[in-house]
Amino acid sequence: MKLHHVGIVVRELEEAVERFRLLGFRETARGFAEAFGVAISWLEPKHSPEVEAEAPALELLQPLGDGPVRSFLEKRGEGLHHVAFAVPSIESKLKELKAQGVPLVDEAPREGFRGHRVAFVHPRGFHGVLVELVEEPRPGG
Repeated sequence: MKLHHVGIVVRELEEAVERFRLLGFRETARGFAEAFGVAISWLEPKHSPEVEAEAPALELLQPLGDGPVRSFLEKRGEGLHHVAFAVPSIESKLKELKAQGVPLVDEAPREGFRGHRVAFVHPRGFHGVLVELVEEPRPGG
């Protein structure tokens, strides 16, 4: 498995994008995930000596209405929301984790931002860390 991205909850996307630019990231996509009630900015590392090309992306999440991300922001403030790992088959990984007794948020994948198939694993399964599994779209499909 490879670290795919880190999700960070922010109050204001514009301000957060500008701040992460100081670390050598650039915004490559922006949009909305209505199912999650958030505006999203997708940041990728610039190819420079300061930032490794292998560094994961950042997914900045600004809640737009009520929902779990808004609740997270109100309870914990801005900060790390989830860690996402790329998997070749999301169904296989969910089945494997469930068989090992790991609690799941999602029993089946759903569509995420940028066309990824995603599923979340409950924080109880990984020492308080919300884990997202990501299966990227297959080329040509």
